[in-house]
Amino acid sequence: MKNRQKKTKTASTEGRRLRPLRYGLTSVALLLCMVGAGARAQDKKDYALIYGTVWNADDLAVSGVPIKIQRVGDKKPKWELVSDHRGEFAQRVPTGENDYLVIADIKTPKGGTKPQTKVHIYNNERVDISLHLTE
Repeated sequence: MKNRQKKTKTASTEGRRLRPLRYGLTSVALLLCMVGAGARAQDKKDYALIYGTVWNADDLAVSGVPIKIQRVGDKKPKWELVSDHRGEFAQRVPTGENDYLVIADIKTPKGGTKPQTKVHIYNNERVDISLHLTE
């Protein structure tokens, strides 16, 4: 009878020691699954990307050029950024069908127009453009 109690006591003690560990591993596994599902849900883009490069008259990339992006019909630009050391810039814009003006905000001769291009966004996509400076 004493042996029987010891076995039961030992088995229940081992069971109690393993349960928190088992539940802990289950909780960790469940948490990892939820994080993975969240990461996959975030992979779905809810924005569009306008990606561009600024070039000079000799077809060399130009850094430090102020860029303004505005919706067609708006009076003021909504985004302002600067081309990087490779002459590149990128801006996220809302999804949905819209037209945007991308303008190189440089000094121009009186009566001249600033280099610009029109971009049409359909959905959550990336549109690559080039802005060519004439001077």
